[in-house]
Amino acid sequence: MAAIVVDHPLSRHYLSILRDAATGPERFRNATRRLAYILVMEALAHQGMDDYPLETPVAAARGYRLAKPVTAVAVLRAGLGLIDAVLDLVPDATVGYAGVEREEETALPVEYYKKFPDLSGRTVLVLEPMLATGGSLCWAVEESKAAGADDITALCVVAAPEGMARMEETHPDVRVVTAALDSRLNDRYFIVPGLGDMGDRLFGTL
Repeated sequence: MAAIVVDHPLSRHYLSILRDAATGPERFRNATRRLAYILVMEALAHQGMDDYPLETPVAAARGYRLAKPVTAVAVLRAGLGLIDAVLDLVPDATVGYAGVEREEETALPVEYYKKFPDLSGRTVLVLEPMLATGGSLCWAVEESKAAGADDITALCVVAAPEGMARMEETHPDVRVVTAALDSRLNDRYFIVPGLGDMGDRLFGTL
């Protein structure tokens, strides 16, 4: 598994805003979107390109476009915070949704909704901001593969070593791009130091 921890002054700046308990929902959503631009750029940095002829106002030149179409799969709810950045940068991307919630006592994923386009031949970005135990992300990746995906990158805001290890064991072919690799999970399966419950902080449901 290729794991990329993005270390950029802007990613550290926006992640610090997200970590701050004093950050309210509006500023939290704003910082999430800006951080997501950086994650998407990194996730697509090594994609194949097709070239084609074009005319600038001055002369003939070569143009370039992504060789494969892109689909974003948002793991609900928190993954919704990353969707706008994907669509801003790749406007023709399609979107799938993976609805899964964590059973509080066991931290096991419980599916409640799933809607994917055909993922065959596409670059798939699975948007799971919090990679804690890895249960939700592993499930979303498994479902993406069942829908035809064979080129998958997971985009995370914060990851725990436990979740990274589970991804390495379960889906070693999937790339993980994250803004931070934190120290551990606590006894409630929250990432430490983390940033709390990302879905609640995005949508003000604390």
